[in-house]
Amino acid sequence: MKEKVKFGLIGFGARGSDLLRDVLLPMAKDEGVELCGVCDLYEDRAAAAADKIEEATGVRPLCTTDYKEVIDKTDADAIIIMCAWEYHIPIAIDAMKAGKYVGMEVGGAYSIDDCWRLVNTSEETGMPCMILENCCYGNRELMVLSMVKRGLFGEISACEGGYCHDLRHEVSYGEENRHYRLRNYTHRNCDNYPTHELGPICKVLNINNGNRMLSLTSTASCAKGLHPYIVENRGADDKLANVEFCQGDVIKTVIRCYNGELITLTLDTTLPRAYSRRFTVRGTKASYWEDTDALFVDGKDNEKEWRPHEMWGTAAQYEKENAHPLWQNYEAHGGHGGMDYLVFSAFLEAVRAGTQTPIDVYDAASWMAITALSEQSIALGSAPQYIPDFTRGKWMNRTDMPDLRFRLDKLPE
Repeated sequence: MKEKVKFGLIGFGARGSDLLRDVLLPMAKDEGVELCGVCDLYEDRAAAAADKIEEATGVRPLCTTDYKEVIDKTDADAIIIMCAWEYHIPIAIDAMKAGKYVGMEVGGAYSIDDCWRLVNTSEETGMPCMILENCCYGNRELMVLSMVKRGLFGEISACEGGYCHDLRHEVSYGEENRHYRLRNYTHRNCDNYPTHELGPICKVLNINNGNRMLSLTSTASCAKGLHPYIVENRGADDKLANVEFCQGDVIKTVIRCYNGELITLTLDTTLPRAYSRRFTVRGTKASYWEDTDALFVDGKDNEKEWRPHEMWGTAAQYEKENAHPLWQNYEAHGGHGGMDYLVFSAFLEAVRAGTQTPIDVYDAASWMAITALSEQSIALGSAPQYIPDFTRGKWMNRTDMPDLRFRLDKLPE
């Protein structure tokens, strides 16, 4: 068991900067983590991160604009990737080849070949690669997972989720803020951010561990949301006012699983709306809906069939008795209601123990592949797309699940 774990950090846009402040610096103080190297394509961002680490720890990390220097010139045990989507897999591959654990922030893949390269490299090097899907460790997501594992939902038939977040400002001011979403929304049409909702659903449905996703279809609406926003906020003469964005305002993806379950995903990011991940689990004994935080139990709530508003907020009644062990007595901190700290704690636990991570490279490839496959389906008129089995058959009888406190395949003892 490693006492001291060293992290090399790559990428300090909004997400990387927030994680440094809310999770990584606290871990350096409280968890014995050393932040030994930082990198960003922009020198000012890298320098700012190095300054903050030096101020907090008294030690200045290696500071560079070349990520390979963090991999090759430090003795990092793990590389944390927090940069633009298109660099995640190439950096992860280089890090694993150098014998480093990889903790990779979320985002979709650009091709199925890239997903296979990620899996092949992890298998060939023996180095784990964990997609840092924080929503797998959300309070409600884990409460529902706990209830499902205990049989309280019965058999699961369908799940739904979404990334529903008004990103018009972030996309429209992407050039000024040096943000990667602008170029993606200009040139691509796909579910570009599926893992927040898909990750927790896959753990509920035992995907890659007794079940798998088989095929999908995706359909995109027209792209009308960004243009009026840009005209109103940047002016009719702004160069973005004449851009024809490829990204549809709303993307619907329907996934069929081996065990028969249906998964429906929604990407909704360029129209005015309130935030939601739409986490929904429908079972034969109970159902949960995130948007109203409602938990409907068969045989108990049936008389409220025609009074659905009385179900709003009822999940809170079940929280004390059914809280996941990770949330029992947990004082949430570290961003996004506490789940950021938990997902990094899960990664740190695996690095310390030298074991596989609780969200592994097969999860990463399967979840990220949805982006590339949705792009293909939309381009072909919502044509069905086959989802590869990145486990190469291991899903039928997994024997390599790590016995860790933060495991998600079953409840920790």
